Amino acid sequence: MLALRLTRVAHPAVQLRRLLVATAAAGTGFLLLSALGYAMAHPQNPAGALLRLSWCAIPLAATVHLAVAVARTDPGTKPRPGLSAVGLGPARLMAVAALHTALACSLGSVLALLVFLHLRGDLNGMPFDGAAKDFLAADQPLPLPAALTLLGVLPVIASTAVALTLRPRDLLHPDGHRRSYGRFGAYGTTAKQETFGTYGRFGAWRFRQPAEPPTLPTGIRPADTAQPVATADGDTQAPPDQVPAPSSPPAPPEPPASPSGLPWGVAVLAAGLAVESYASVTDTTPRTALPGGLAVGAVGVLAGWALTALGLVLAAPGLTHLCGRLLQTARPGALRLLAGRVLMAEATRIGRPLGVVCAVASAAFATTTLSDYDGSAPAFGPLTALGGLVVAGCTVATLLTAAVEARQSRADTTEALLRMGAPAAALRNAAALRTGALLAFFVPFTLLIADLAALPLAR
Repeated sequence: MLALRLTRVAHPAVQLRRLLVATAAAGTGFLLLSALGYAMAHPQNPAGALLRLSWCAIPLAATVHLAVAVARTDPGTKPRPGLSAVGLGPARLMAVAALHTALACSLGSVLALLVFLHLRGDLNGMPFDGAAKDFLAADQPLPLPAALTLLGVLPVIASTAVALTLRPRDLLHPDGHRRSYGRFGAYGTTAKQETFGTYGRFGAWRFRQPAEPPTLPTGIRPADTAQPVATADGDTQAPPDQVPAPSSPPAPPEPPASPSGLPWGVAVLAAGLAVESYASVTDTTPRTALPGGLAVGAVGVLAGWALTALGLVLAAPGLTHLCGRLLQTARPGALRLLAGRVLMAEATRIGRPLGVVCAVASAAFATTTLSDYDGSAPAFGPLTALGGLVVAGCTVATLLTAAVEARQSRADTTEALLRMGAPAAALRNAAALRTGALLAFFVPFTLLIADLAALPLAR
């Protein structure tokens, strides 16, 4: 009931993001049911049915990625003061977020089932003059347990992924040992039994250290040992050894460290391209069909594509950090400094979804350019178009959701800049500069990788 109430009173932007998750879940659920229908209509071809079901793993992974990103930006999952008093500790908030994800994915699965039954003609007759009966097995009864099992895969995986992502992390005790969560969401446990009222402070007093006396600079004595000196005219002044010595200005903060995945990403990317090139020139490797009858390629080529996509995801945070560093070169002004430092600070949060978008765009571009090499346009079926739309839409929505999360994380900094008198137009210009820098770097890079990935299939 609490999850339903939080869902009902959420902000419209939060509801829109949850609706995107439900829409993606509906598309993925329909693809899973279509694979079931193909298996029912073609019992003599179990390998083809298994191949169609295996290709559903890509939109399923994209939908789970979107669900996790939406759960991370949900304000209801953020711990706030006073929530532990009503039983909403970190573990309970994690459970609520997982339940929200399960509800959204279940809603999409139910919608997919209704559309599937409508196209089969099980509700009110066969629509579209029976055009969809060939791959939906409209002439056979639908095995409801199998359909419900397929539809239950996505809510279970998505809610589990959200729970693992938002699980409470053990914090470090001041003595270096890890501390666990106690009762009522409080941190740490004690051997001494405490009364109920002591938990109103949520365990914060357990690790509060005694206040240390302030450290005085060299040449300054404490006030109780240094006495004022009387002058000739009757006034008093501080002793000479109590006057503070001039101190050096504070050092500027260190820039954010570069993500460590760039060398690994470049290595995996190069390995993927090498595997594609090697698999394309050998005739003994097994071959498999791409979805929708696009082409028939070697299994090694598909493995190379997978490694290339993984390399893009691993290298994207480091490349984003590099974009931020390049923005600050050649005597930058305040605008370029602000845009570059924000990119460097958010390289990991923005870079990973950006790498997924680059991988999907690279695969799509490589697939569409196959017609330029062999002279025949690829045949896109309705299910292939639906799968591509689900994957592309989920990746773009995940990137935008990560941008919203980054904006939420720097809300305090933005508010402080506005209080100091920074114009709002400067902040908008900095955001536009960051976007332009990322587009200027990643668009040519993605096109280059896509062109290299399409070369093996042209042979």
